[in-house]
Amino acid sequence: MVPNTPQIIALDFDGVICDGLIEYFAVAWRTYCQVWQIEDITPVAGLAQKFYPLRAVIETGWEMPVLIKALVEGVASDDIYQNWGSIVQTLIKADNLNASEIGVALDTIRDQWIATDLDGWLDLHQFYPGVVATIQAAIANQIKVYIITTKEGRFAQKLLQKAGLNLEQEVIFGKEVKRPKYEILRQLITTHAIAPESVCFVEDRLKTLQLVNKQLDLQGVQLYLADWGYNTPQERETAENHPQIQLISLSQFSQDFS
Repeated sequence: MVPNTPQIIALDFDGVICDGLIEYFAVAWRTYCQVWQIEDITPVAGLAQKFYPLRAVIETGWEMPVLIKALVEGVASDDIYQNWGSIVQTLIKADNLNASEIGVALDTIRDQWIATDLDGWLDLHQFYPGVVATIQAAIANQIKVYIITTKEGRFAQKLLQKAGLNLEQEVIFGKEVKRPKYEILRQLITTHAIAPESVCFVEDRLKTLQLVNKQLDLQGVQLYLADWGYNTPQERETAENHPQIQLISLSQFSQDFS
């Protein structure tokens, strides 16, 4: 292993390794039609293209159908970027809905899709160019690669296998773990008995990186915001000016890890 090469690379899945925007829109659209009782289930022309960049404002999955509702209602993209927190609450209160029931509807629709057409569901996911080769190169250089994701680990593993990456289940920490990502990073550092500086963490959610940075014992971890993932221009600017978080591009991610 060459000097300065990290010993562990921890990667988020959606928005770093895998682009799930097509699946997000498809599930969100089906949920929107069910929750708001839309009879014509054919997506509005151009709606998906508006939805994709705005996925970055979503904090939790139940908000995705509400984002579609906002777009159908004609809410401007700039307004969504600036005021999503208040917009989402206004829209659900107007129809006497709540986050829990929308979330249940979305999870049920997704679960049924997976149960009846797993291959079709998997096909809605794409891998970012060069990322699989980068992971393979890291493993070849004896760097430990871990996946830390809010997607269920079994589905992340199936998608990775489909892309030719046969990672052991123990290196994938999925939704079922039910622990903050900073706790998982702490566990990895303890298990491998290494310094935080020997760990790289690549994530597309700025808030997640900021939470890691707040942990005093993890401040040496090398934190990277993936600019190709689900984040906003404002978040990317914040990362560029942050002393402990680095903004990284897909081309930079593909370079030698040293």
